[in-house]
Parts: sequence; C-alpha cells; structure tokens
Amino acid sequence: MAISVLMPALSPTMTEGKLASWLVAEGDTISAGDVIAEIETDKATMEVEAVDEGVLGKIIVAAGTDNVAVNQPIAVILEEGEDADSVDMDAVAGGTPAPKAAPEPAEAEAPKAEAPKPEAEAPPAPPPAAPATASSSGDRVFASPLARRMAEQAGLDLGQIQGSGPNGRVVKHDVEQAIAGGAGKAAPAETAAPAAPAAAPSLGAAPSADVPGLPEFEEVPNSTMRKVIAKRLTESKQFAPHFYLTIDCEIDDLLDVRRQLNGKLDGEKVSVNDLVIKAAAQALKKVPAANASWTDEAIRIFKSVDISVAVAIEGGLITPVIKGAQNKGVLDISREMKDLAGRAREGKLMPEEFQGGTFSISNLGMFGIKDFAAVINPPQGAILAVGAGEQRPVVKDGALAVATVMSCTLSVDHRVVDGAVGAEFLAAFKKLIEDPLTMLL
Repeated sequence: MAISVLMPALSPTMTEGKLASWLVAEGDTISAGDVIAEIETDKATMEVEAVDEGVLGKIIVAAGTDNVAVNQPIAVILEEGEDADSVDMDAVAGGTPAPKAAPEPAEAEAPKAEAPKPEAEAPPAPPPAAPATASSSGDRVFASPLARRMAEQAGLDLGQIQGSGPNGRVVKHDVEQAIAGGAGKAAPAETAAPAAPAAAPSLGAAPSADVPGLPEFEEVPNSTMRKVIAKRLTESKQFAPHFYLTIDCEIDDLLDVRRQLNGKLDGEKVSVNDLVIKAAAQALKKVPAANASWTDEAIRIFKSVDISVAVAIEGGLITPVIKGAQNKGVLDISREMKDLAGRAREGKLMPEEFQGGTFSISNLGMFGIKDFAAVINPPQGAILAVGAGEQRPVVKDGALAVATVMSCTLSVDHRVVDGAVGAEFLAAFKKLIEDPLTMLL
C-alpha cells in the first residue's frame, strides 16, 4: 500500500516550515533512515529521514515551498510491487490510503447505488452549517482564555471564528488567522462590547510600510526564522508585562580570576560570558522564584536552571541551552558554549539543544554596548541583558576611584516575577560577579 510522507514537526512549537530541498528524486529507491529532504524551521535547516522503505513515487510539495503545514503530505512512497500507474496519488496525498486498481469496486458499490436512503436523510443538513462558527453550547462559545483575551483586544466576535481545537474550541492560532484575514470583526450592534473597538489598535494590523515619498529600496525576503522571531517577540511585548531592573557590577576581580584561570589552561580560554552564565545559574539556584514561567493556571518554578544564551547567526539569532547550568563548572560551561555556538552558526543544532530553556542571557558587551533592555523569550519569565565592561569613576571609602564596571539589565514578566524577587536575584548575581571565587566553590 502506498505511503504518504507527511511534513514532520521538528520542534514542539513548529506549526509550519519551508521545504528547503529534496535530496532524492521521483523513482529513487529509499531505505528507512535515508535522508530524503531538508526542512527549514524557525531556527535551523534540518535533515528529514525516511521512516519507510520503497520507491519515491511522487513529490507533492516542491523544493523551496514556504509555509508548509505540519502533517501536510509532501510525497508518496510506493511499496514493493507497486508502480505509479496503479496507485491513486491524489487519494494517498489526501491521507486516504488507496488500493491498487481492481475491477471489484464496481460490484461492491452496486448495492449502495440501489439504496436512495442517503438522500432521504439529507434534510438534516442544517448541522453542517454549525462549523462555520466556533463550537458553542447555546450562547456560550468554547475558547481558550488566551484566545478570548486576544479576540477581545482585537474587537473580534468569537462566535464568527472557526475553531480548530478539540471539539471546535477556538485557540490562539484561530484568532491570529482571523486578525490577519480581517475576519470575525464584531458587528456594531448591541452584541458587540463597546470597549472592544477601542482596544483593536493594540492588536490590529501593523501600519503599512508603503507610504508616499519612499526612496528606492531593495527587498530582502523574510526567512522562516525571521518571521518566527518577529511573531514571537511581538507576542512577548503584547502579552508579557515587561519591567526592567538595572544593576552595575564591578568586574576587576572577575577579570583577574579569568586571567588566572586562562593562565592554567592548555589551549583553552574562559570568556567573561562563561563566568556570567555561571554567576546567573548560581544566583537562580539561590533565588528559584526568578527561574519561572507563567501559565493561566499556575506559575511554574523550575528545579533545573537551563540557561538559553543568545547567539547571532546569519539571518537572525538562536538561543542554545546550557542545561543544568547550576551543577556545571566554568570550564564545562565554556566548552559546551563553544560547541553549541559553533554548531548554531552552521545550522546543525538539534531542536532539544535550543528549546526548553528556563532563563535567557543576551550579551552585547563584545560590541561595546554599555547597556540595553532585551525582550523576554517566551514562555520564560526573565532575560538578563549584559553590557560592556568599561572603566568608570566610582566612590570607594569616601574617595573617588576608577573601576571596571559592567551594567546588567533584567527584563522581567511581571506576571511571574515581582520587583522584590527580581531585585533579590540581581543582588545575588552582583555578589557572585564581584566576588568570583565564591561561584567556583
């Protein structure tokens, strides 16, 4: 029986991707485990392996196709003894395994043709009209809390939105599609809440980029990665109430310890960023309430400190994760970070290596940036932005002195972390940075 090859979900959050290239052609023999295609996700280009053996009968989705939905058929594999002419490719592609052509169906279908009863049952046709709107019971519309909030802010009528969740439940993706397509706008009648239209601009369509008087320009198409970054960070700023805490850390002792460590290493170097990761991990171990994320039902406080570290790559950025950082030494963190960053720039990270972090660090100090505020990486509750260490005047024991100072800004989701908890974390972080030997114990 012919087998439909489906667009794989290469990460828990992936809903669509780009079929970058086919590594096999129609008519090629395939074995289980053979790499047959490359899929471009929001973070990397990944290889797809065949899970069945046979002959590639038909390529349904051409190489270079964008926005291919997860579980959408992309190719058909023929089993031994089958050929393309004996299989209904369209039926297989539609998810219905089609048998080989045979004369039997004509006889089997004869009795069905005699019975006109299905037409007699046609009058109950009104129910099919129901799916045109969200699943409801009476006047109640079933929708997730997030979908309800998004619809209310965008001025949408949930009853006019097709739900794709369990039992027709309206979910976030449905509301996003309605916003993008301009569907589901609440009627100006008494059924529409008067406050909804006022909130619409916050989640409405972005202002048009096409305005009169623009100079000549060149358009660079948005990659899948860039689209997902834009979407996730926009959602982060819309739904996570950010607030910011900044602290200055004197790092002269840290630089001295780093110098001593590197002097004892043979061909390896520990960076300031490695020490920052270690200090953040230790601080989160001391203040676990800052190592958390928000859900509508509960705040999740994580038992492991898995730190996502922003790495710039071509076309965007990626956040490889140092898992269990609270239990790793500085040298282990340094080696792991170099390996992850190197493979990130080559597009060779596995999904589990850049997903699932509990806290993020973004360091722009190497570019000379004094301080900045980063956008939270959802669903995490906080991100630490690290600036450059620079010599600044400070007061010590009542006298003016010069010290190397590094400014760090913590962006916090106020639903998860209160100001006092954020301040407690930064105090613990500053103490470890300014007395670095304590983080090595």
